[in-house]
Amino acid sequence: MKILFLSSWFPYPPSNGSKLRIYNLLRGLAEHHTVTLLTFAEADQVNEVPSALHTLCQQVIAVPWKPFQPQGLQARLALLNPTPRSVVDTFSPLMAQRISDVLSSDSPDLIIASQGTANYQRWFQGRPALFEEVELAMYYEPYLRATSPKARLRHGLTWVKHRHYMHGLVRRFGACTVASEQERHLLARVAPTYRQIHVIPNCVQVADYTTTTPPQPNMLIFTGSFRYHANHEAMVWFLSQVYARIQEQIPAVQLTITGDHAGLPLPPVTNVTLTGQVDQIQTYIAQSWVSIVPLLSGGGTRLKILEAMALHTPVVTTSKGAEGLHVRHEEDLLIADTPDAFAEAVIRLHRQPALRTRLVSNAYSKVRSEYDWAATMPRFLSLVEQVADA
Repeated sequence: MKILFLSSWFPYPPSNGSKLRIYNLLRGLAEHHTVTLLTFAEADQVNEVPSALHTLCQQVIAVPWKPFQPQGLQARLALLNPTPRSVVDTFSPLMAQRISDVLSSDSPDLIIASQGTANYQRWFQGRPALFEEVELAMYYEPYLRATSPKARLRHGLTWVKHRHYMHGLVRRFGACTVASEQERHLLARVAPTYRQIHVIPNCVQVADYTTTTPPQPNMLIFTGSFRYHANHEAMVWFLSQVYARIQEQIPAVQLTITGDHAGLPLPPVTNVTLTGQVDQIQTYIAQSWVSIVPLLSGGGTRLKILEAMALHTPVVTTSKGAEGLHVRHEEDLLIADTPDAFAEAVIRLHRQPALRTRLVSNAYSKVRSEYDWAATMPRFLSLVEQVADA
């Protein structure tokens, strides 16, 4: 079958959760189908397609990404538009044209539109289409958490627009996927008569996570780009509220933060290393004694947790960080939501070897059985066939 895969993210290198998900989906699809990838990309990636993508796809077409500029004229005018401002402001005529070009020249049997590329559905010419990874929590949660009347009004307007827009959009797709049960319930509330909602969780290719690097005591790690607000928020909270409590008990503790830090400020603390993007994230995770995931907001599920589980590194996270994963506190990882409790959990993993061993063993079994693409991909491929045949 010929598949046109549309991506909001240039999926290589797979350096964040969205890219990693898309890259692994392409790997699975390429084993059974012929795939054309049409993707947004940064300016320096448009003409530099890595061989890893050409290996998976018969053709890779990159279109420059237009970032959302909320203070721009078009975004301001869109305040009066029932369509969400971000959809209006980031619309790319070139992407719409490229979709039409591929449909005319290659005649794919199915279109898979990942995340924001579903907004181009009206250019699909009636082809069978799958909406891959609908995300709504990222718009709903700021509205729920807003405390001031002004913030509640602003986030409420954004949520109302996205809710109305998504209600109409998903019905144009043969099926859609979400990454967690929480997202499924939210979408079911937004589109109550739409029945084709399928949970395809974020996973890792466990076979890719093999390393002989031994863990080093006193080493903590946080993986995640600060261009995603929830990651920066998590590190501000951890460094300002939690880290000093750990340092009082473990003076030699070191924290490594990987990923694009976007030049955003952090509280002034000692023993913190910001690496920026790294080539071998597996090595950094495997050599750490604990992986911390102190997220306070955000949607979906946390690939950073699954990566740590696959690399035998125990995880301390918040309830929000663990949301969407079938994991158990004190069995697969430790969950703590206050500064004292979070610090105490990290300290326990340094002082209780038996606890650390148990968590690592259970977590690895969990990721192998429920969050390995090797086990999940057949369900996704079956859904692809179902939508194409409908």
